[in-house]
Amino acid sequence: QLQLVESGGGLVQAGGSLRLSCAASGRTSSSYTMAWFRQAPGKEREVVAVVSSGGDTYYVDSMKGRFTISIDNAKNTVYLQMNSLNPEDTAVYYCAGVYCAGSGCDRPTRYESRYWGQGTQVTVSS
Repeated sequence: QLQLVESGGGLVQAGGSLRLSCAASGRTSSSYTMAWFRQAPGKEREVVAVVSSGGDTYYVDSMKGRFTISIDNAKNTVYLQMNSLNPEDTAVYYCAGVYCAGSGCDRPTRYESRYWGQGTQVTVSS
Protein backbone atom coordinates (compact mmCIF):
# COMPACT_ATOMS: atom_id res chain seq x y z
CA GLN A 1 0.00 0.00 0.00
CA LEU A 2 1.23 3.47 -0.89
CA GLN A 3 -0.11 6.64 0.71
CA LEU A 4 0.32 9.91 -1.17
CA VAL A 5 -0.24 13.46 0.08
CA GLU A 6 0.06 16.41 -2.29
CA SER A 7 0.70 20.01 -1.32
CA GLY A 8 1.76 23.28 -2.88
CA GLY A 9 -1.27 24.15 -4.95
CA GLY A 10 -2.85 27.56 -4.91
CA LEU A 11 -3.76 30.65 -6.88
CA VAL A 12 -1.14 32.19 -9.14
CA GLN A 13 -1.18 34.79 -11.90
CA ALA A 14 -0.47 33.88 -15.50
CA GLY A 15 3.26 33.69 -16.09
CA GLY A 16 3.93 32.67 -12.51
CA SER A 17 5.34 29.48 -11.00
CA LEU A 18 4.36 26.88 -8.44
CA ARG A 19 6.08 23.83 -7.03
CA LEU A 20 3.91 20.89 -6.06
CA SER A 21 5.09 18.28 -3.61
CA CYS A 22 3.92 14.73 -3.05
CA ALA A 23 4.95 12.93 0.12
CA ALA A 24 4.84 9.17 -0.21
CA SER A 25 4.68 6.66 2.59
CA GLY A 26 4.26 2.93 2.73
CA ARG A 27 6.31 -0.19 2.87
CA THR A 28 7.79 0.10 -0.62
CA SER A 29 7.41 3.81 -1.33
CA SER A 30 11.02 4.26 -2.43
CA SER A 31 10.75 1.75 -5.28
CA TYR A 32 7.75 3.15 -7.15
CA THR A 33 7.61 4.95 -10.43
CA MET A 34 5.67 8.14 -9.77
CA ALA A 35 3.68 10.51 -11.90
CA TRP A 36 1.68 13.70 -11.86
CA PHE A 37 -1.73 13.85 -13.49
CA ARG A 38 -4.17 16.70 -13.76
CA GLN A 39 -7.88 17.10 -14.31
CA ALA A 40 -9.35 20.35 -15.52
CA PRO A 41 -13.05 21.17 -15.06
CA GLY A 42 -15.15 19.22 -17.54
CA LYS A 43 -12.16 17.29 -18.89
CA GLU A 44 -10.70 13.86 -18.40
CA ARG A 45 -7.73 13.28 -16.16
CA GLU A 46 -4.47 13.42 -18.12
CA VAL A 47 -0.91 12.49 -17.35
CA VAL A 48 1.59 15.34 -17.05
CA ALA A 49 4.93 13.68 -16.32
CA VAL A 50 6.49 10.48 -14.99
CA VAL A 51 9.64 9.87 -12.95
CA SER A 52 11.18 6.52 -12.10
CA SER A 53 12.80 5.76 -8.75
CA GLY A 54 16.11 6.00 -10.63
CA GLY A 55 15.32 9.53 -11.84
CA ASP A 56 14.37 8.86 -15.47
CA THR A 57 11.77 11.39 -16.55
CA TYR A 58 9.13 11.41 -19.27
CA TYR A 59 6.91 14.32 -20.23
CA VAL A 60 3.86 14.89 -22.31
CA ASP A 61 5.02 17.02 -25.25
CA SER A 62 2.87 20.01 -24.31
CA MET A 63 4.50 20.17 -20.86
CA LYS A 64 8.12 19.95 -21.95
CA GLY A 65 10.14 23.02 -21.14
CA ARG A 66 7.62 24.41 -18.63
CA PHE A 67 7.20 21.58 -16.14
CA THR A 68 9.92 19.61 -14.35
CA ILE A 69 9.28 16.45 -12.38
CA SER A 70 11.84 15.25 -9.85
CA ILE A 71 12.15 12.77 -7.04
CA ASP A 72 14.00 12.86 -3.72
CA ASN A 73 14.23 9.24 -2.63
CA ALA A 74 15.73 10.18 0.74
CA LYS A 75 12.60 12.18 1.52
CA ASN A 76 10.18 9.91 -0.37
CA THR A 77 8.93 13.04 -2.09
CA VAL A 78 8.10 13.81 -5.71
CA TYR A 79 8.01 17.36 -7.01
CA LEU A 80 6.48 19.12 -9.97
CA GLN A 81 7.98 22.50 -10.74
CA MET A 82 5.62 24.46 -12.97
CA ASN A 83 6.78 27.62 -14.72
CA SER A 84 5.17 30.03 -17.16
CA LEU A 85 1.73 28.99 -16.01
CA ASN A 86 -1.32 29.97 -18.02
CA PRO A 87 -5.06 29.73 -17.31
CA GLU A 88 -5.23 26.45 -19.29
CA ASP A 89 -3.09 24.87 -16.56
CA THR A 90 -5.90 25.35 -14.05
CA ALA A 91 -6.77 21.90 -12.73
CA VAL A 92 -6.63 19.57 -9.80
CA TYR A 93 -3.18 17.98 -9.82
CA TYR A 94 -2.80 14.43 -8.59
CA CYS A 95 0.22 12.46 -7.58
CA ALA A 96 0.18 8.77 -8.42
CA GLY A 97 2.17 5.60 -8.03
CA VAL A 98 2.19 4.12 -11.53
CA TYR A 99 3.34 1.22 -13.64
CA CYS A 100 4.01 0.88 -17.32
CA ALA A 101 1.24 -1.06 -19.03
CA GLY A 102 3.21 -2.75 -21.79
CA SER A 103 5.87 -1.45 -24.19
CA GLY A 104 6.84 2.12 -25.01
CA CYS A 105 7.60 3.05 -21.44
CA ASP A 106 9.26 6.29 -22.51
CA ARG A 107 5.80 7.66 -23.20
CA PRO A 108 3.90 9.00 -20.17
CA THR A 109 0.58 7.87 -21.62
CA ARG A 110 1.70 4.23 -21.27
CA TYR A 111 1.51 4.48 -17.49
CA GLU A 112 -1.45 3.52 -15.38
CA SER A 113 -2.03 4.40 -11.79
CA ARG A 114 -2.10 1.98 -8.93
CA TYR A 115 -2.33 4.58 -6.16
CA TRP A 116 -3.69 8.13 -6.05
CA GLY A 117 -3.27 11.11 -3.79
CA GLN A 118 -6.21 13.33 -2.89
CA GLY A 119 -5.19 16.10 -5.30
CA THR A 120 -4.24 19.74 -4.96
CA GLN A 121 -5.98 22.61 -6.73
CA VAL A 122 -3.98 24.88 -9.01
CA THR A 123 -5.73 27.98 -10.29
CA VAL A 124 -4.06 30.33 -12.76
CA SER A 125 -5.67 33.73 -13.19
CA SER A 126 -5.35 35.76 -16.36
